[in-house]
Amino acid sequence: MKLTSTEIEIAEILEKNARLSNEDIAKMTNLSLDETDKIIKKLEEHNIIVRYVSLVDWSKIEGHEGVTAMIDVKVTPKRDVGFDAVAERIYRFKEVKSVYLMSGTYDLSVVIEGKSMNEVARFVSNKLSTIESVISTTTHFILKKYKHDGTVYESDDEDRRIVVSP
Repeated sequence: MKLTSTEIEIAEILEKNARLSNEDIAKMTNLSLDETDKIIKKLEEHNIIVRYVSLVDWSKIEGHEGVTAMIDVKVTPKRDVGFDAVAERIYRFKEVKSVYLMSGTYDLSVVIEGKSMNEVARFVSNKLSTIESVISTTTHFILKKYKHDGTVYESDDEDRRIVVSP
């Protein structure tokens, strides 16, 4: 779907901060509130804005331990549907947060969340590796998040430059 530059601008604004009011977005784009409402509704109806989300740093919440893993998956694509059928079978598992078709050595990249490394290991051995088209997997556990979806989790904005005086 071809969008106008204004529609793209509104999509970019909402991607950065979905909590902005339509009034604020109207001011930022020099549009009327009615025009802004119509554009946002159009973006939602055409599934360009898929959903509004919050980014939560769960590591700061005591008692909410968990594990995120990125799993590289090599698969044999199915006739007539390519990788789509295999990807769909994988993304239907509740543990799966994301699935991407990739270039390179592996075909799919799967992001999952579990309560422990053992839970992730059980998912890989009991669910993922048992899918007929899956040839191999490589699991990477995320140890710390520094930046996610363009947001830095913790930054020390202190100026570390050395003061030089004449």
